[in-house]
Amino acid sequence: MILVQQDGATASFRIRLQPKASRDTIVGEVDGILRLWVTAPPVEGRANEACLRLLAKALDLPISRLRIGIGEHARVKTIRVTDASADLLRTTLSNLLERLHY
Repeated sequence: MILVQQDGATASFRIRLQPKASRDTIVGEVDGILRLWVTAPPVEGRANEACLRLLAKALDLPISRLRIGIGEHARVKTIRVTDASADLLRTTLSNLLERLHY
């Protein structure tokens, strides 16, 4: 299960990003951290942009509500979602991971 924390009106969770992958996809979860692959290289923020686009699409949220809170230049990042409930985000991520296994 992805660990999601609530801080006021913002929910956050951690991801591990693999740039320069063969495709843009959500791979799964390890130790409470969501694993993502993106084809973009880690140059000039392109992998981070691809990461946020992938998450926005998967979570059915506007990209403007997502941002990288910690780890902009690292593979492990904290994603912050504004105007979000941790419980709702946890449920959405759980459902997303369940669909990956089928």
